[in-house]
Amino acid sequence: MNCDKCGADAVMHAAYSGLHLCEEHLRRAVEKRVRQRVREDGLIPDDATPEDPVTWVIGLSGGKDSVVLTKILHDTFEQDPRIELVALSIHEGIEGYRDASLDASEELTAELDIRHETVSYAEEFGIEMDDVVEDDPENMAACAYCGVFRRDLLETYAEALEADLMLTGHNLDDEAETALMNVFEGDIEQMARHFDASLGPMDERSEQDHHVPRAKPLRDVPEKEVALYAHLADLPAHITECPHAEEAFRGEVQELLLGLEDDHPGTRHSIMAGYERLAALAAEAYGDDADLGECDRCGATTARDICRKCALVEAVEAV
Repeated sequence: MNCDKCGADAVMHAAYSGLHLCEEHLRRAVEKRVRQRVREDGLIPDDATPEDPVTWVIGLSGGKDSVVLTKILHDTFEQDPRIELVALSIHEGIEGYRDASLDASEELTAELDIRHETVSYAEEFGIEMDDVVEDDPENMAACAYCGVFRRDLLETYAEALEADLMLTGHNLDDEAETALMNVFEGDIEQMARHFDASLGPMDERSEQDHHVPRAKPLRDVPEKEVALYAHLADLPAHITECPHAEEAFRGEVQELLLGLEDDHPGTRHSIMAGYERLAALAAEAYGDDADLGECDRCGATTARDICRKCALVEAVEAV
């Protein structure tokens, strides 16, 4: 099959658009969508200047999504003195898994000459995920613990690095799955938080003084296209699933979504288009209602006396 843009050999068929694309035009399409998302979400403030640049901290795991995001942002803004990129990696303490992905992160940042910072659960919390999974004091999936710990470190170190924005490599499939999960659970307040945390244009989000704003510039790009981009660009991505991954509900939603997309191409895009409008309405209703204070243990912003991270660390230590 030939590329619909230039006639060269196609490397993929995008069923949702009907297009066959060669390597060059696939890469161009992915890069264009990232640049367009940066522009539509207003990620570069009007007052950013070479004399007063903004700092973007990228959550770099070493997996395909964060590696592709880092590469595209670097190539797009390398010559833009208004933007400074910093990569932040987190070592969860998963033997035989995270070391390899951190090697990929270090290789990429060295090649691109991007500042790279690494923090670990062991240094920050005195625990490692392998031990948490073995003890499991709260009888939860590993991802439930890890998600709390990871978010805490990303937010803490984004602030420490004086970031103006924190960027993560969530792709279209990730976001459509989260959207469906929130809808199926009827969680309107979580929709509001989702919008304010990372979906809405910067000027439409509720005022959130307690954390660094987030953005997801890859959220219009299907997962398979991200993986193919990483392969074609020969990027040092560690493409292996975490050995502790066991999010049962998300896995069911993922299978449902893949089936719907196969039968009705464009389903993921339609879900996100409608969900973002619903989430914006939810944010108007709930965005400013949270009664937030400080954690009694660590001082982090929370609606509880003790934040979820500290409560889980205490539960693990008590075993």
